[in-house]
Amino acid sequence: MILVDTPDLSRLKINRGKAAASTRGQPRARRRLLLPVSLVIAAVVAGAAVYYRLASAPIEVETVAVTMAYPSQSFTVLNATGYVVAQRKAAVASKATGRLVWLGVQEGSRVRKDDVIARLEDLDVKATREQAAANVQVARANLTQGQAELKDAESALNRSQGLLADGFVSQAAHDIAIARHAKAAAQIASLQAGIAAAVANLRGAQVAVEQTLIRAPFDGVVLTKAANVGDIVTPFSSALDSKGAVVTMADMTTLEVEADVSESSLSKVKIGQPVEIQLDALPDKRFRGEVSRTVPTVDRSKATVMTKIRFLDPDPRVLPEMSAKASFLSKEIGDGERVARPALNPAAIAKRGGSDVVFVVKEGRLAEVPVETGAAIGDLVEIRRGPQPGEIVVLKPLAKFHNGTAVKPAAK
Repeated sequence: MILVDTPDLSRLKINRGKAAASTRGQPRARRRLLLPVSLVIAAVVAGAAVYYRLASAPIEVETVAVTMAYPSQSFTVLNATGYVVAQRKAAVASKATGRLVWLGVQEGSRVRKDDVIARLEDLDVKATREQAAANVQVARANLTQGQAELKDAESALNRSQGLLADGFVSQAAHDIAIARHAKAAAQIASLQAGIAAAVANLRGAQVAVEQTLIRAPFDGVVLTKAANVGDIVTPFSSALDSKGAVVTMADMTTLEVEADVSESSLSKVKIGQPVEIQLDALPDKRFRGEVSRTVPTVDRSKATVMTKIRFLDPDPRVLPEMSAKASFLSKEIGDGERVARPALNPAAIAKRGGSDVVFVVKEGRLAEVPVETGAAIGDLVEIRRGPQPGEIVVLKPLAKFHNGTAVKPAAK
């Protein structure tokens, strides 16, 4: 039998005093250490978020559009506004009074001088004309009869003279023959005067018939129609429901612009001065013109002088009463200078790598576009190569701008 020494288990024990004391202090120290670290991390994360938001937020910028400009702007000394008017214009009416039975024109119709454009009821005046014509025929027949009587009286007088010389008739009988001849001769003069009166009456009746025909006073275009078939037309339109003018027409070859020029700028205007005319109805077309005359009086209410500008290049699209802008030029310009060109505010051009560029705004982002400039056009500069008219570019671009920079237009 073998004996083995066994340890005294009663001696085995755990010293809990120091271990417990050391473990009780560790969580509190860790908490004191983790708090500042957490705050630093939170600050870093918040700063990064703010920086990211600031870096990605759209930059507010001032923008301007590429426009079309005319080189003539460089020679403009004065601008004025006005309207297109016809120098020759008429309200066509009739001298006679009657019912309108036929109207052969409408708005826009082109007519020639003396063309019949309307006709009044003419049955009564035509009857008067026919009566006057008949009276002329009666007067001429009476003259023929009077001439026959004169011839017969002249023959009787000649016979009486022969018989008186032979003593076959008395002096009293011969005197009767002389008186008859004188009466027949006087009757001829009366009958001839009657014919003249009848012819004059016929001419008056023909004029009355002519007055029922309303004719164009000159070559032109009908602007408005004031009467319709069935209306009573009278030269004095005060009568109830009567019409004075049948149509209004204008000679389109006499169109001109009437513009008001302030009296303080009148020294910049002279007769024959070249003018460039722009019509609101035809914005893409510039018309050549020149100052034809000025009205020699001042409108005291507006302190302006009426200046009349005639068109040098008539265009059928130009119509009376169109609003117009007139640019008074310092010199005559050539055909090439009347063509619009792309232009831009020079403040939108920046230098990048020694070249001129502009920053075009596309869907809230910038696109850097090279640009080639030309001559100055007023306050703008010609764009020979680069953005197209209508595109929006940044005005006064910053040095930090580049392709893809997010921007938004500044509030105006």
